[in-house]
Amino acid sequence: MGHGQSFRARAAAPPPLALALLAALLLSRTQNPRTSASPTCYPCKPNLLVTAADFHSDALAKPGQLVAPFDTSFAGATVKQFPGVNGLDLAATRLDVRVGGVMPLHAHPEASQLLIVAKGALSASFISAGTNKVETAVAFSAYSSSNPGLQIADYALFGNTLPADVVEKVTFIKEAEVKRLKAFFGPRAVPS
Repeated sequence: MGHGQSFRARAAAPPPLALALLAALLLSRTQNPRTSASPTCYPCKPNLLVTAADFHSDALAKPGQLVAPFDTSFAGATVKQFPGVNGLDLAATRLDVRVGGVMPLHAHPEASQLLIVAKGALSASFISAGTNKVETAVAFSAYSSSNPGLQIADYALFGNTLPADVVEKVTFIKEAEVKRLKAFFGPRAVPS
């Protein structure tokens, strides 16, 4: 497209395969029909019940739940929010990292990740001490799995019921500091 031209798109009827895989979320998950991977697919919704809304999601339109210790919010889009991705092994996340916020040390054990920064600037690496210093940064992640999983190291290390002396031995962090961190993160689930 040349300079000054605009792009217009219009919705079209989804291909027959998309209709065949559209999630019936009230039923339990089944084996993905395209792979032999772990169950990542919901049974298909009957074609007569399919609507245009099944192929649209605003799950990433606004910031999600703030995780206070990190000053970062997360909003997710999986098959539960977007039935049209059923069986495609896809998921996405919106990240809003406030000024001074950080991404906690984490892993997605079930997926590869693609990070796209839409606003602001982020310093991203395997391990980074960088913080966001200018404005709230907005980024979107795409995953190669409908269930990429999330393991945040801080919650795994200090939000558990292991005794502090055991955590001290495996992390080499003084027991008093382990106790302080366990009190802060507490035995609870990873924020969703």
